[in-house]
Amino acid sequence: MKVLANDGISESGKNALAEAGIELVETRVSQEHLISFINENHIDVLLVRSATKVREDLIDACPGLKIVGRGGVGMDNIDAEYAIDKGLYIINTPKASSRSVAEMVFAHFFSLARFLHESNRLMPLEGETHFKALKKSFSSAVELEGKTLGVIGFGGIGQEVVKIGISLGMKVKVLTRKPRTETLFLDFFDGQTVNFEITSTTNQEDFFKEVDFLSINTPKSDGYIIDTPQFEMMKDGVFIVNTARGGVLNEVTLLQFIDSGKIAGAALDVFENEPTPELPLLMNPNLSLSPHLGGNTMDAQEKIGAELAAQIIDIKNKL
Repeated sequence: MKVLANDGISESGKNALAEAGIELVETRVSQEHLISFINENHIDVLLVRSATKVREDLIDACPGLKIVGRGGVGMDNIDAEYAIDKGLYIINTPKASSRSVAEMVFAHFFSLARFLHESNRLMPLEGETHFKALKKSFSSAVELEGKTLGVIGFGGIGQEVVKIGISLGMKVKVLTRKPRTETLFLDFFDGQTVNFEITSTTNQEDFFKEVDFLSINTPKSDGYIIDTPQFEMMKDGVFIVNTARGGVLNEVTLLQFIDSGKIAGAALDVFENEPTPELPLLMNPNLSLSPHLGGNTMDAQEKIGAELAAQIIDIKNKL
């Protein structure tokens, strides 16, 4: 079996595949040359992340492919249902990067709550001449402890966000389309484990009116999950972080509600026009921004590689 890891794979993944006697090809092939490369090199498994697209034309043109794997949660760049109908195995790693994304959520929350995103912009420019003025302008910061954390979506990432919120002493509320109950376990350094039973709500108005910090952790949606009606339900001074997908939140409307003072600040790790975000977003001082880094930690990549390799080996043993 030959595996093409077109967007890379971690050392843990490489080692696991090698131990199983599976050949790994690490060549980075451009999208336009991918079909010919797969066929000419008799590739059985194609592994991708966000960059490489696996559409119907590639699936039809590469009859030798047996497995397509996505290093991550979403399958936006893979025509997964079509591939399954054609007899391919489709694998992904829904839990491997959950903690990394959840920690990114709180990196942005802390940055917004303490104005670090703006302070880091202005200190190099004005720190020497306007130190006291800057200190005064950033004096209305808030703590997270005791505040209400709202999480939209209750998958692996949403659950990790809730767990971190609980560990910080936050109250938590979860919004889902259908009510569900999950038992979450917090493991501590001394071996203790504490579990919390969390039940989600489907009532948007009750949810939004109480939330101080809002995290969006949903799959890609056909339309906006957060738009004018949802913004209007929110309490004044809310902080919002989107690490889900571009297009789940109306960015134009977001800026309007920031300008009106309804929203104290927001953070975007994903964008509607990715990889070329709109300039008004990039220039707004009330936004904390990152270039789609949610799952991009060395820890997550090691977990992703190991999980993909384990699934490939399992399928190989069944074939």
